[in-house]
Amino acid sequence: MTETNPAAAATPRRRDAEGSRRALLEAARTLFGERGYERTTVREIGEQAGVDPALIARYFGSKAALYVAALHSEQDHEAPAADLLAPGRLDEVLAKLDRVGPSPVLQAAVRPHDDQVVQRAARAALAARLTGPLEQRLERSGSDRARLRAELAVAAVAGIALARSAGAFDALGAAPHAEVAALTARMLEALAE
Repeated sequence: MTETNPAAAATPRRRDAEGSRRALLEAARTLFGERGYERTTVREIGEQAGVDPALIARYFGSKAALYVAALHSEQDHEAPAADLLAPGRLDEVLAKLDRVGPSPVLQAAVRPHDDQVVQRAARAALAARLTGPLEQRLERSGSDRARLRAELAVAAVAGIALARSAGAFDALGAAPHAEVAALTARMLEALAE
């Protein structure tokens, strides 16, 4: 027969605030990446994290603030972004889009978020990851209107990704990844001339 310790039974279970916060952040990054901001609920984030969704308000303040934190934490884990014309970068971006669909950051290029805080964060992340590095390359190479060219390139990639995931165009949807990447690279190189 085992004895129970009355003092241990009276001690409340210790909470792991930092673990809960990390779990919410990881679940948010995953779900926002798969479904986008608007189609992800706080309840789903809490369920995936294995914690009470009310903790989102406690640790982050709101769903929008959690989204912004997820964007920042994702950037913190990434190496500085190479531009879309760097060897392998376009292929990497398109492969990720084929796997998980357009991220909330890329969706910000073609569709505004309802929440302005989220929209600003997504646009800043879009600039840091895609538009900015390409603009810098184009400026270094002496291209005129470098910002416009970079924005056109990123908008084209966003449109291609959205069209492929939506099945809007039969040939584009059925084309192998390698062919789409090669043709897109040629299109982007023409913008850089």
